[in-house]
Amino acid sequence: MTETLPKPHRTALLIGATGGIGYEVTKALLRHGWRVRALVRDPARATARLAALGAVDCIPGDAARATDVAAAARGVDVIVHAANPPRYRNWRGLAIPMLQNSIAAGRQSGARLIFPGNIYNYAADVACPIVEQAPQRPTTRKGAVRVEMEEMLRAAAGEGVRSLVIRAGDFFGGHAPSSNFSNLMVKPGRPLRSVTYPGRAAVGHAWAYLPDLAEAIAQLADRERDLPAFDTFHFAGHWFARGIEMAEAVQRAAGDPSPPIRSFPWSVVRALSPFVALFRELLEMKYLWETPLSLDNRKLVALLGGEPHTPLDAAMGASLRELGCLPRS
Repeated sequence: MTETLPKPHRTALLIGATGGIGYEVTKALLRHGWRVRALVRDPARATARLAALGAVDCIPGDAARATDVAAAARGVDVIVHAANPPRYRNWRGLAIPMLQNSIAAGRQSGARLIFPGNIYNYAADVACPIVEQAPQRPTTRKGAVRVEMEEMLRAAAGEGVRSLVIRAGDFFGGHAPSSNFSNLMVKPGRPLRSVTYPGRAAVGHAWAYLPDLAEAIAQLADRERDLPAFDTFHFAGHWFARGIEMAEAVQRAAGDPSPPIRSFPWSVVRALSPFVALFRELLEMKYLWETPLSLDNRKLVALLGGEPHTPLDAAMGASLRELGCLPRS
């Protein structure tokens, strides 16, 4: 893969470096020659998690405190805002203030913000594959929050705060603890006995292998000085016209005998949703498993010359081994 290396000593600040996408972006930026800082609430724990990646400067602080973010962002060229409230909790109450703090830090430091987006912005009736200019008419609370966050970035661009958004479908990978793949389809840390598929078998679904998405983000970071003040890109990833193909890939990775594919117990989730907050949140986003939402990546490909893409079976095998579902070899 051809890489355009940044000028020496460019520095990136990672907000959410120990999360799924933040971890992989940290790895990719280091590979591209960037210096990386990570704003972390628990430096000892973060250092232990990130130590294998290389030299990461862990700065103690909280993304919810504006002064912490501003101090960590002094002198950086890029801020990757990859922080998300865990397990769908209080998205608006937590996500909006954290992004406001990153925008303020970008205003003070002159750094460009990179914001990993998703497809929550779009309703079920959007035209597919979805282009960057497609209308955003979300039908869920979390989708409305995502649209509001992107509008914050667009507005800040008029005030001199540069940013870019890269949207992708569902995440999967060995370091994606909050993904639907890790939480709904397989059981990390346990031998693979079965695989659960939450969607309709014949309905398409988009997946982004996190190391590929992170590589795309690193390549965009290398070129960010040549981009407009606000820009958006779509990452196509692995698209399955038959969504069940994702579960079949898990079966192939497991080998013979293949684990059975089981349906997700949506009826149980619905029955218990009045009592379990997470189940209510899952039900709100259920339409994503019933609607074939694919992303048009032509703009990204035109800029980078191609989209980073690991073959599915290789990506799946690596993911399951890193999650502890298959023996390491």
